[in-house]
Amino acid sequence: MPRLDIDSAKLLTGSVYPEPYASQMAGRSSRRLGQLAGLTQFGVNIVYLEPGAPASLRHWHLKEDEFAIVLTGELVLVEEGSETLMRVGDCAAWKAGVVNAHRFENRSSSPASFLVVGTSHPEEVATYGDVDMMIHKAGGKPRFTYHDGSDWSGPRDLAPKGEQE
Repeated sequence: MPRLDIDSAKLLTGSVYPEPYASQMAGRSSRRLGQLAGLTQFGVNIVYLEPGAPASLRHWHLKEDEFAIVLTGELVLVEEGSETLMRVGDCAAWKAGVVNAHRFENRSSSPASFLVVGTSHPEEVATYGDVDMMIHKAGGKPRFTYHDGSDWSGPRDLAPKGEQE
């Protein structure tokens, strides 16, 4: 395989989330390097975060392992009950099926980026920790549901867990 030209991977902005969560991902973009290389068993992405931007909603994967390394800037890793400052070279990993909803946030005044590598399972489920939503991947198309498995039709309550009455 020849050397990959990172800039030839299309720069994608936003996320696949439905509103109101899609607009909360402003300042996030990515390049899918695994797709560029034609990889099918795992994904490799560079995610770029402008100041103030989150990488995703806090989530955990049922069938896919995930590994990330900070490439530029500083990020805050937000997990179940903890926050960790991550600098260039710092790594984190999440084993499939372990309930530890996580995400990166750029709380600095400078852009930051990280490389994320994850297995690619044809039938994956990711659960979001702060909102009542799950994503199901099958046949290349995402389907959103509530945590109880019923079809998602919009937020039931935008308040994070612990702040709901």
